[in-house]
Amino acid sequence: MRGLHPVVFVTGLVSLFTDLSSEMIVPVLPLFLTAVLHVQAGEIGVIEGIAESTASVLKLFSGWLSDQMGRRKPLMLAGYGFSNLIKPLFAVCTSWGQVLFIRFADRFGKGVRGAPRDALIADAATEADRGRAFGFHRAMDTLGAALGPLTAFAVLAALPGHYRMVFWVSAVPGVIAVLLLLVFLREPRTPAPAHRRRGLPRFGFRALGGRFMGFSLIAALFALGNSSDAFLILRAQDVGMRAELIPLAYFTFNATYAVFAMPAGVLSDRIGRRGVLVLGYLIFAAIYLGFGVVTSPAGVWALFAVYGLYYAATEGIQKAYVADLVPSGQRGMAMGTFNAIIGLAALPASVVAGALWQAFGPLATFGVSAVCALLAAVLLMVFRI
Repeated sequence: MRGLHPVVFVTGLVSLFTDLSSEMIVPVLPLFLTAVLHVQAGEIGVIEGIAESTASVLKLFSGWLSDQMGRRKPLMLAGYGFSNLIKPLFAVCTSWGQVLFIRFADRFGKGVRGAPRDALIADAATEADRGRAFGFHRAMDTLGAALGPLTAFAVLAALPGHYRMVFWVSAVPGVIAVLLLLVFLREPRTPAPAHRRRGLPRFGFRALGGRFMGFSLIAALFALGNSSDAFLILRAQDVGMRAELIPLAYFTFNATYAVFAMPAGVLSDRIGRRGVLVLGYLIFAAIYLGFGVVTSPAGVWALFAVYGLYYAATEGIQKAYVADLVPSGQRGMAMGTFNAIIGLAALPASVVAGALWQAFGPLATFGVSAVCALLAAVLLMVFRI
């Protein structure tokens, strides 16, 4: 942590508390949908696909707008504030349509804040330590993501089946996150472009370069197989894991992610981003194949524990790689465009995963995901972007 820019440190703290709030909900929401609202896997796929696509596509516009403004913090404050206000309302839902609306609204806030935040981190770090900066941010983010399921487990252990109480408790760390951002983040002003473009941003690659285009398309192929983690939770339930233990299993995944995120970022600074990303894609393929064939709760525990390695080797590294490929004045737009592309793939990924699950079973869902990840790894090795 020595030498980290204060902006990176404060942004990491904000993400820690936001993810503590969010990840209290993530492992509980599929259980709430199936046990309380009696929703099927196909409908869960629609909810998750729309939610994640919303967040990613909105990052295109928020990233462009932050470049035009020369300011990142206002959009971050709007996004974090809106998400943390809306999430606790899951507690009053009585239908899956209401869950869809709140999930959409939550991801709307994520879409507003995501690209400006990533661009701010990229601006604050040098190219030599950008992997470390993004790795630190992912580590803090994931520490919160680990504490969230642990807190959810504690609530459900004390009040079995009281999923709505988990949603209410999630409001507390969300408020703390917004206050940290409001009070402690001192943003260095980024000069706005000398020639502002009128109208909305254009979705395209021309100004961002061929290497950015190639990497984005390969990442999109991977994203087509990267369905929502809700299906991993459904799989844990499917093989007989007790409901109150599922958040604890999800905690093991986030704990692994938190431990290895910063070392993976440092490794990418030293040996290059591409090799670390290829390793992450291969780990994902192996784990998803494992979820397809696993038959016992013990196997699910083991897979969740290793799953964090995939996230550590890809999430922050992909953003650092995008930052490497474009000049500083276009990073907000680049982050937004990249996330928009991933978002366009997220909707069919989860919708198709849910449909495959209902029609053919879990092995089909996880098998298709593994194949997409393998193809992406091979393309990234062959084309050497």
